[in-house]
Amino acid sequence: MIFLTREASRAVDEVAIREYHLTGLVLMENAGRGTAEWLLELGVTSPVVICCGKGNNGGDGFVIARHLELHGLTVEVVVCCDPAGLTGDARVNYEVLVAGAIPRWILGQDGTVADLAVRLNRAGWIVDALLGTGAQGGPREPLAGVIRAINAAERPVLAVDLPSGMDANTGDAPGECVVADHTATFVAPKQGFCHHGSNRRTGTVRVVEIGIPRQLRERVLGNAGGCESE
Repeated sequence: MIFLTREASRAVDEVAIREYHLTGLVLMENAGRGTAEWLLELGVTSPVVICCGKGNNGGDGFVIARHLELHGLTVEVVVCCDPAGLTGDARVNYEVLVAGAIPRWILGQDGTVADLAVRLNRAGWIVDALLGTGAQGGPREPLAGVIRAINAAERPVLAVDLPSGMDANTGDAPGECVVADHTATFVAPKQGFCHHGSNRRTGTVRVVEIGIPRQLRERVLGNAGGCESE
């Protein structure tokens, strides 16, 4: 099996945009829609609380929310940053949520981590879209507190691309880390997934395709590595 490092994952998007004329919005849409489709297969139940960070991982979460609502599920998007700081494709998809009147709850404006914990305890499912493959080091507050609340809720959890707090390359968790039941990862599993004990955090892993051309997929995977477990 082929595994992608943090650097290879970033290169996929860069090459798809630069050489194959795709846009980040298309890639994000495909990632979010594919993840939502898997959630439906898994029997996701309302309300679905989707915890989103400020980067592209959060943008994927915004797309997931839209597609789940299209299928009749009750969703609530928890925005774990100041929305004014959202940029790029994540900001575009956040603005789609706003225009579509999809319920949002903003950490720090609408309540504290303690208030969020109450909402998570009432969830049918939780989606972790806080941190992506680019994150390194232990999560800082308030995200560390959000992760603790997710884990304490004891609800089914699906992580987007990888559990927040897990290092994409090593599989280590230097601080708080989401313990997911399922992980929807993009293009290929991440290098850290093959390290000892990582499955206790990822749960079941499914690769979700993001619509890159077959030629690019073969090129990327041909340059990727196998499992460099410890």
